[in-house]
Parts: sequence; C-alpha cells; structure tokens
Amino acid sequence: HGKPDYAATEKASHFKPIAYPKPDGVLTFDRLSSVFLSNTNHEEDQPVHLKVKDENLQKSSEYVDFAGLSARYCPAGVYEWIDADGNSVPADADRKPGDNVRFQINAQNCVHCKTCDIKDPNQNINWTVPQGGEGPVYSVM
Repeated sequence: HGKPDYAATEKASHFKPIAYPKPDGVLTFDRLSSVFLSNTNHEEDQPVHLKVKDENLQKSSEYVDFAGLSARYCPAGVYEWIDADGNSVPADADRKPGDNVRFQINAQNCVHCKTCDIKDPNQNINWTVPQGGEGPVYSVM
C-alpha cells in the first residue's frame, strides 16, 4: 500500500470496536495457552528486551487515540494497560487522557514476532534481541 504498516494505522475513533467471541478451547484458544505451546523461555533475571521510548507518548497517543492498540496487535499478550485497581483495561473501555492507568510489558510472553516494531503507530516501542537469544522452541516442527 505504499507506506509502512504503522503509517497506515488509523485512530480508533474511525472504527467501531470488534466484539470477538471467547476462545472455545477446541478450534480457538486464548493467547496465553498459545504462548505456553510456543515453549518460549526467558531467563528470570534477563534485561527486558522491549523498550518504550516515551511513556507520555504511549499514554497520550497509543492509549487514548489508538485505544490501547498494542494490547490487541500483540499475539502473545505482552502489552496491557492496567487500571488503578490492578485490572487489565478491556479493549472496549472508554479511554480518556486523565485515566489513572499504567502501561505494563509482560516481556516473558514475547514470542519475538516483532509486531510491535512493525505496527506501533508512533514507533515508540523498540524491540531488541533478547539477552542469550532465547525465544520460541518449536520442538515438534
């Protein structure tokens, strides 16, 4: 389409939220079960290989303008927005600039697909090679 994928991403206000059905455990599965099957391994004390350049930009744009897009484009549930009570903010939540939320990176779930490098509309998340080169171990392929 003539431009990078992140540049083609439009703000959430241009779209209606999609209500996805819950995984049935037969044909469709939840993300964390699928991450488990990837056999991804990260050492407990290794440095986080996913870096946010500007936390304020992440909240003002990615959270508000793009409705927390990172929590949906990541196939492994690495990114989530957490409210003041410690709960994950649902995809269909009304998001305002003054919300008391924080951006959480669950780097141990990363399957190294680099979607965040490709899709992040602000190019604010930097994926780097993990220490030790850990990642998916697809033993039956």
